[in-house]
Amino acid sequence: MEIRELCHEKVLSLLPDRDPWGHKGNFGKLLLLCGSRGFTGAAYLAAMGALRSGAGLTFLGVPESIYAIEAVKLNEPVVFPLPDTDGKLSIMAIAEIEKRLPQMDAVLVGCGLGQSSGTLAVVKFVLENASCPVVVDADGINVLSGHKDILRRRTAPTILTPHDGEFIRFGGTIGEDRMASAAYFAREWNSILLLKGRRTCITDGFGAYRNLTGNPGMAVGGSGDVLAGIIVSLLGQGIAPLEAAACAAWLHGAAGDLCAQEIGQYGMLPTDMLQRLPRLLK
Repeated sequence: MEIRELCHEKVLSLLPDRDPWGHKGNFGKLLLLCGSRGFTGAAYLAAMGALRSGAGLTFLGVPESIYAIEAVKLNEPVVFPLPDTDGKLSIMAIAEIEKRLPQMDAVLVGCGLGQSSGTLAVVKFVLENASCPVVVDADGINVLSGHKDILRRRTAPTILTPHDGEFIRFGGTIGEDRMASAAYFAREWNSILLLKGRRTCITDGFGAYRNLTGNPGMAVGGSGDVLAGIIVSLLGQGIAPLEAAACAAWLHGAAGDLCAQEIGQYGMLPTDMLQRLPRLLK
């Protein structure tokens, strides 16, 4: 299996041209299901990661108990409330999600959702019913650990974005060759795997990319939510799933590298990465 690496020029070449006659509906309609009580930042960062990387329309569904917070924090996404229990999505949220799902070009589920029976019901529903690519991050991965067979039944692409701990809890094993471990898992579970960490591995089991951007200053809460937002944005804009995940990893790391150069690794935040994404996409 050939392992490829990306550079800035290659990433820009993979991005679709912006149609001069286009409108917001042409650049990706995204559904993000994120956030819970105590984790309002995850929803914000994922939504802004999507918008800062070119998404046309971003619909952000959040638990009703944090809706007012997100509506005040966010101007550009369409934020809407969903039924919740104890600050996490409930099974009753599925009815509203079902109405929106058919119009979407890509879906992100998991950032900051928390683990509950409602979270599991929502994640399962999305994976079983979405005909578009789905990105599963964070708690979306955690609640699926006992229900992995859903992935094998999917006909549309699924991208999983675990760090090592989430990967192991999900049933993955990491050998001396991280890429080989990731590729085996991706083939076994019919998915594209973005295994986070130094030299992030991105593979569908047959093709692979290794990302060389990024630095330790990015090891801060919320950084992964920005990455998840970039991935779903590129998917919604029509980039092939493996390349969308690889380009997102490169852009995310490169934004972190710009932060490290300009303000240093110690004080950089995910919001600083968001501000630098447009410069990389110019």
